[in-house]
Amino acid sequence: MRTPDLILPDGIERCFRENADAVALELALDVAECLRHRLALSKGAALVVSGGSTPLPFFHALRDQALDWSRVCIVLADERWVPEDDPASNTLLVREHLLQGAAATARFIPLKVPGEDAVKAGSALESALAELHLPVDVLVLGMGNDGHTASLFPDAPELKVAMNAQSERRAAVMTPPSQAHQRVTLTLPVLSGAGFTALHLKGEDKLETLSRAIAEPDDWQSMPVRAFLKPGLKVYWSP
Repeated sequence: MRTPDLILPDGIERCFRENADAVALELALDVAECLRHRLALSKGAALVVSGGSTPLPFFHALRDQALDWSRVCIVLADERWVPEDDPASNTLLVREHLLQGAAATARFIPLKVPGEDAVKAGSALESALAELHLPVDVLVLGMGNDGHTASLFPDAPELKVAMNAQSERRAAVMTPPSQAHQRVTLTLPVLSGAGFTALHLKGEDKLETLSRAIAEPDDWQSMPVRAFLKPGLKVYWSP
């Protein structure tokens, strides 16, 4: 595979491979090593993952890693406000593809709590996430072609609230007109404080989007992923 001619900002690493399985395995090895290191120093470790189809090979590779999974806490970066058995649920995705085998003993904190309206469930969400030890040890993000990551959508009226670096809230409800469902996302202070952050991408279109994001790094309002394009990030990509 010819390495794409994309120059990343200083301090951002790359893992570009010829297929999705190779990238997924390398990402799983890196994540497992970070968690292993944390578990050697602490009683537990916190992992934040993203939903969608791109992470599935990564989930399959990660769940096979030798870890003391019972000491790992897993949380989604974001979730649609749908029942857990809904095909659109990221929680369902994680339960079926990551929390299997030895990884089934990991502690999982869903972002979907009881209630028909996500806005009214704000207090319950904060209570659930109070169990999440901060700072997060590992964060794996994805990215949409509109430049969103997690559920930090550029058209969401609540974007500035969710991106407030001084906020003490751990979750924000998002209602972007471009999306069919209410969304819940971890806030910028929670996401940006991760010890290790990976951006997991697939497809030429995502490289084009990343190139646009890099071109104007300070304009996070139009492409929220720009807030994470900083030293320490590692980009994992396959065609």
